[in-house]
Amino acid sequence: MKKHSLVKKVIAMTAAIAMSLSLIACGGTKAEETKAETKKEETTEKETEKGTEASKETAAQTEKKDLKIAIVKQMDHASLDEIANAIAAELDAIAEKNGITIDYEIYSGQGEQSVLKQLGDQAISDQVDAIIPIATMAAQVMTVCAEETKTPVIYAAISDPIAAELTGIDYVTGTSDALNVEFIMDMMLAQNPDVKKVGLLYSLSEVNSATPIAEAKAYLEAKNIAYTEATGNTNDEVIAAASVLVSEKVDAIFTPTDNVVMAAELANADTFIEAGIPHYTGADSFVRNGAFTTCGVNYTDLGTKTADLAYEAVTEGMDGLEDFYKMDGGIITVNTETAAGLNIDYSVFKDMGELVEVTTSEE
Repeated sequence: MKKHSLVKKVIAMTAAIAMSLSLIACGGTKAEETKAETKKEETTEKETEKGTEASKETAAQTEKKDLKIAIVKQMDHASLDEIANAIAAELDAIAEKNGITIDYEIYSGQGEQSVLKQLGDQAISDQVDAIIPIATMAAQVMTVCAEETKTPVIYAAISDPIAAELTGIDYVTGTSDALNVEFIMDMMLAQNPDVKKVGLLYSLSEVNSATPIAEAKAYLEAKNIAYTEATGNTNDEVIAAASVLVSEKVDAIFTPTDNVVMAAELANADTFIEAGIPHYTGADSFVRNGAFTTCGVNYTDLGTKTADLAYEAVTEGMDGLEDFYKMDGGIITVNTETAAGLNIDYSVFKDMGELVEVTTSEE
């Protein structure tokens, strides 16, 4: 009986040991699984962190991507050249500051709508990041060219964006050099209170000339001062129109920011000086080419602002941008050589604003 009892006890002990070993084995497996899960979670966290860092790096690379921009002048003349050069200089400065490359080309539409259309279509084909047109016709054509792709169009020097139908378009904005016509007329009468007849010289093809010419007429009518109009759409026509105003014996001539008239200023300046007629204009480029005086914006500042807007449009989107940005004027520019030729004392202008004196340069 004892032996049998012992055998039972041994069997029972053996079973207990086997069960314990089994439990130990099971316990070991669970510990290893827990350890493996922990390791897996740590690996996943590291991979997530790496993914986040990679995303940040990709975002940074996207933010600093190289840009390609087309700068399109309506034509070649002093004002538009000054703006284009200012835009280029600011794009270079932006690129250096942000550690990127901004490739740009400056094109001229030569005053021809068909040429501008070709340039705009080519820019879209080249997949530029933005187009910067300078002057009204160039802006209108580039806006049409970019309509399908919604490529940002950031124009420069549009005197009347509303009349040019460049507002309310989600991929278009830019800078305006709108004139203070009343102030320029005030300058005219301050210099010569005896003005009896004013010549209005402008181009019918320049949309931006319509509003300032209408404002000039309203001003002169209110003052009971007579005026006569002469227009031209080509260089030769403008020169002929200038001769008509001389023959009309006007006391002064006013021209707004008109690119067509500006292109002929060097040819007309001597004609006006010989006739003793001061030419009041809408931009300092006229004055540098021989006109008497103007009060307007600084075109280098305007070009710089336009380039800044273009970079913002490309990197941050158009949503936060306004329809257009009107540049501050108030800078009176006088050509001292022309003043001497006309025998005019322009000291009265010193009390009217910031006065800048220049001489004629063939730009």
